[in-house]
Amino acid sequence: MQNKITTLFKIEYPLIQAGMIWCSGWKLASAVSNAGGLGIIGSGSMYPAILEEHILKCKAATDKPFAVNLPMLYPDIDKHIELIIKHQVPIVFTSAGNPKTWTKHLKAHGITVVHVVSSVKFALKAEEAGVDAIVAEGFEAGGHNGRDETSTFCLIPMVAKAVQIPLIAAGGIGTGNGMLAAMILGADGVQIGSRFVTSIESSAHANFKNKIIDSKEGDTLLTLKELTPVRLLKNSFFDQVQEAYQKCATTEELNELLGRGRAKKGMFEGDLSEGELEIGQVAGLIDEIKSAGEIVTEIIAEFKEAKNLQISDNLNF
Repeated sequence: MQNKITTLFKIEYPLIQAGMIWCSGWKLASAVSNAGGLGIIGSGSMYPAILEEHILKCKAATDKPFAVNLPMLYPDIDKHIELIIKHQVPIVFTSAGNPKTWTKHLKAHGITVVHVVSSVKFALKAEEAGVDAIVAEGFEAGGHNGRDETSTFCLIPMVAKAVQIPLIAAGGIGTGNGMLAAMILGADGVQIGSRFVTSIESSAHANFKNKIIDSKEGDTLLTLKELTPVRLLKNSFFDQVQEAYQKCATTEELNELLGRGRAKKGMFEGDLSEGELEIGQVAGLIDEIKSAGEIVTEIIAEFKEAKNLQISDNLNF
């Protein structure tokens, strides 16, 4: 399956595992890379010493390429970048910030840089900043999200039309059929998060994984747009947020309600009542906990089967 993305990252399949906070450490990243995709360590929830530990363990667990995701709002991002350069991590995905800040510096050290965007406007800015590829993420995605609420299958063809560099689709993709659809619309590969949260190697708490397995269509909603838009599974904390909106809460009151450590409490510690449970709309399609390798194999098999089907067989033309 050679194309722009597999060539750029030196991987077998154009399938990237998202770098999700509290869920994607070295075990998940190395497992996905070993299965032929691109595994990513999510550094947004890690102190520098913890990130270094995960990089070293990932390098020991795989001889394949892997990446680190860097949320650019992270307070010690300069220390993270020093560690990435020191340990020769080959690929970095940046998000939640201006790609001009670090792209040139990272590329000067031979690192491939990918930036995550939620609109055509920011895709063009990322291309101008010199990144090697773009992830265009629709608002179906879990976790923090774009404010425009553009769906993935509207966003991808618009970004594909606007930019010249390789394009990765993200948001609402969890199957081989979804992967093929995204690539037909102009993507060169896909980034998948929610499906890997429920993998055996994910560092998400078992309570959170089982909550995802039990979820149905309509069980997630994008909220807290006044702070940073985030898609959450509905629970007691989510209900408190909705009550605050009904009372016309100010941004300051919403921020106080959110507090600190909600994501860790929910996704990593398993508090299904008071924690933030960040997951995408595709959660309604996830019904089993499997190894990351099994997930990659299943998605690629579905993709190949769908690709080989004749249109006339499906549409009776």
